Amino acid sequence: MSAHVWDDVLDETDRRVFEAAGWGRRAGFGKRPVVMVVDVNYNFCGDRSEPVLDSIARWRYSCGEVAWDTGIPAIRKILDSARAKRLPVVYTTNPRRADGFDLGVWTLKSHRSEDTVDVVGHLGNEIVAEVAPVEGDILVEKRKPSAFFGTPLISHLTMLRADSVIITGTTTSGCVRASAVDAISHDLLTTIPHEAVFDRSQLAHKASLLDLHMKYADVTGTDEVVAYIDGLPTGLFDAEFPPAAAERDRRATE
Repeated sequence: MSAHVWDDVLDETDRRVFEAAGWGRRAGFGKRPVVMVVDVNYNFCGDRSEPVLDSIARWRYSCGEVAWDTGIPAIRKILDSARAKRLPVVYTTNPRRADGFDLGVWTLKSHRSEDTVDVVGHLGNEIVAEVAPVEGDILVEKRKPSAFFGTPLISHLTMLRADSVIITGTTTSGCVRASAVDAISHDLLTTIPHEAVFDRSQLAHKASLLDLHMKYADVTGTDEVVAYIDGLPTGLFDAEFPPAAAERDRRATE
């Protein structure tokens, strides 16, 4: 195997097991990709770059400085290329009722589940301004880890005739992982640029990327993803995605 972000947590025996079993082969990019930005809201990023424990004191889900120093800049780079090609972009966020009923037993996993930061209408649910949706982007509200579970996402992707997704966002070990597994369960080629996903735990981040790359998705670098997007024809989705066609027409009149 070539160098990967998880190499320092992968021991020699595990490396040999994966090689012997044949896991980790690249599946490749698709021809009609949709970009996903999973839960890059103030709840999961905090409101500025600061040490993760300081950020968690105010935003219990926060991933701290890794969100601002690495994740968000990488996501912006991908979004710039995707929008130049008029690719659909899907955002998720996860507001809950004040009483937490709609999150169900998930609330039992944290003794801070009554914090108000993720309640509907709170700033915490807003996508951070640096990568905020623009007119025409698709917003999916979810109540569980996966962007697919209980949402219209797969219907949107079917209508778009998408054959693949590029997943960015957070957390790597939680909502990104759950969304990636569901994506390949729907037979969508799945790519995860490792700089564009992040987690409050570096161990969880690396171990999750390792497992995802071995069995479910292609974990790549951001620059490789940008080069792939830049090489796509412009306007792939114009016929199926009215906002993309509208942007094409707007630019034509400028």
